[in-house]
Amino acid sequence: MLKIAMAQMEVVPGHPDVNTATILRFIEEARAKGADVVIFPEMAVPGYFLGDTWEQSAFLRDCESYGRDIIAASKDITVMFGNVAIDWQKKNNDGRVRKYNAFFIARDGELVQPDNMPYPYTIKTLMPNYREFDDTRHFFSLQKLARELGTTPSKLLSPVTLKIRGQRYRAGCLLCEDGWSDDYEFAPFELLEKEHLDFYVNISASPYTLGKNDKRNRVFGRQAREAGVPLFYVNCIGLQNNGKTVYTFDGSSTAYNEKGDVVRTLPEYEEALTVLPLAEMKDMAAEPESEEKDIAHIYRALHDGIRRFRENLHRKKSVLGISGGIDSAVAAALYAKVVGPENLLLVNMPSVFNSATTKGLSQELANNLGCQYMIIPIQESVDHTIKQLEETPMVNLGTGSETHLKVSSFVAENIQARDRSARVLAGAAAAFGGGFTCNANKAETTVGYSTLYGDQSGFLAALADLWKYQVYALAHYMNDVVYGREVVPQGIIDIVPSAELSSAQNVDEGKGDPIKYPYHDYLFRSFVERWQKATPEDVLEWYKAGTVEKNLGCEEGLVKKYFPTAADFISDLERWWNLFTGMAIAKRIQAPPILAVSRRAYGFDHREAQNGAYYTRRYRELKAELLAE
Repeated sequence: MLKIAMAQMEVVPGHPDVNTATILRFIEEARAKGADVVIFPEMAVPGYFLGDTWEQSAFLRDCESYGRDIIAASKDITVMFGNVAIDWQKKNNDGRVRKYNAFFIARDGELVQPDNMPYPYTIKTLMPNYREFDDTRHFFSLQKLARELGTTPSKLLSPVTLKIRGQRYRAGCLLCEDGWSDDYEFAPFELLEKEHLDFYVNISASPYTLGKNDKRNRVFGRQAREAGVPLFYVNCIGLQNNGKTVYTFDGSSTAYNEKGDVVRTLPEYEEALTVLPLAEMKDMAAEPESEEKDIAHIYRALHDGIRRFRENLHRKKSVLGISGGIDSAVAAALYAKVVGPENLLLVNMPSVFNSATTKGLSQELANNLGCQYMIIPIQESVDHTIKQLEETPMVNLGTGSETHLKVSSFVAENIQARDRSARVLAGAAAAFGGGFTCNANKAETTVGYSTLYGDQSGFLAALADLWKYQVYALAHYMNDVVYGREVVPQGIIDIVPSAELSSAQNVDEGKGDPIKYPYHDYLFRSFVERWQKATPEDVLEWYKAGTVEKNLGCEEGLVKKYFPTAADFISDLERWWNLFTGMAIAKRIQAPPILAVSRRAYGFDHREAQNGAYYTRRYRELKAELLAE
């Protein structure tokens, strides 16, 4: 009876030495458990998101060398693993050496060649070139190779025949995107389906995205059911990034039987190895579908991401500014769970505009968490900065004339934010021996409701892919489930969100941020996360049809509540669109790395150009029509 092991491992990007040691350890474990086959993830040797490290020939040679170590370790066991494959005699379209994203199979110290492939490995067919993926920049696809050889991908894509203990098994080998072919002109799974296979293997390096696992179970379950054979999906865990955006890899490796049922799922964010007898899978009971709320998955992604990001930076401690507001409170509760309260320093930095209410809530939060706490008032420092700016002469060196700067109330607000971050938090972090955090949420990040070199600063923006409603949901989840007690004070949950930078933002008078989160969260989300992104033209079409709330997914009645007239609605729409496509882009470019959980995170996942706001011809027609009514 064939026994197949799924090895869910942490892949450390750019460290083939570390990854190979992990693979060799798992090979021994699989062998000890009687497995005939052990499967590792896509790009298990080098990692996946490596930027332009792929252009280093020395690194590529190292990956080949470590690949040979894995092949040599395959005595009496079949090892399936992902690695970069190099054809040193050929070039990619960019003139650099030819590289393939490859699926290797080794047995008894030798590679097992797919039936029709020109190389002793399977080459990835479908190259994702959207969101965070940039495969075509570095790798040559099977489709390109087929054209180069004067044939078709269907002629090259072929099963691998395995000879194990006197039996022959035919395996269909796929690499991640090859199983997600709905929008491609070529479907690798369907081509292999004609080959009378015994099982499929999909090795993946698939980052966590909210809702992706449910969709994968539907897609891969259907594939296994229609083919009538089991399918093994093996994903990695760990943290990888492409500079501006940081991705967790949750694992969740899954075995589907020939009925399409999920019969084994490996735990999220943990290394694990499981062995399944192939012949018994059809009789295995299907695992029950998870009833966990989305926020539970988001919490685990954030917790794992923060933990691994700090470990990569070799930072044990963190510093976090708290204001008595929801974002900093949720960030504090999250970091306290990750780093431990003894390694977390919370700093409250009140000015004359901070109320006794929020100062008291900050103290209550710190007491609940039991962490390190400081109160550093900033008004004296802010006043000193304003005085210096206004009283220091500004000399025109051409004419010798002198003038003085005038600090407006708006500039004074920015000075407060910068004093908190650039002076207090940066200094406290250096003295405490850690990094300080950015607590921005996704709504603020969307429209640049933050201060450059101020509250937008930090080493990681852990909440910047969460809309405000998700931040509140996370507060409730941590109180109810993670801590099992009220850590984030109810007063913080109830209070109006406010930056408290002026008397116009007095929380005790119910004055808060200009963003109406119950509506704007969803409006801004339509700008970013819809696959076909919404623009003001789309929004005005919805407004004209009376379907804004339906299309955005927000509560019914909010448009009439917030915007009594079409002029009010259009003014609000243009205000935020101008910011989103204007100054907010410059701020996002300079923002800290963002920890991704959504279907579209800022950074490399959402590529932007600083071109300014644009309104289509149809938008201008709709605007004129609505304002004329």
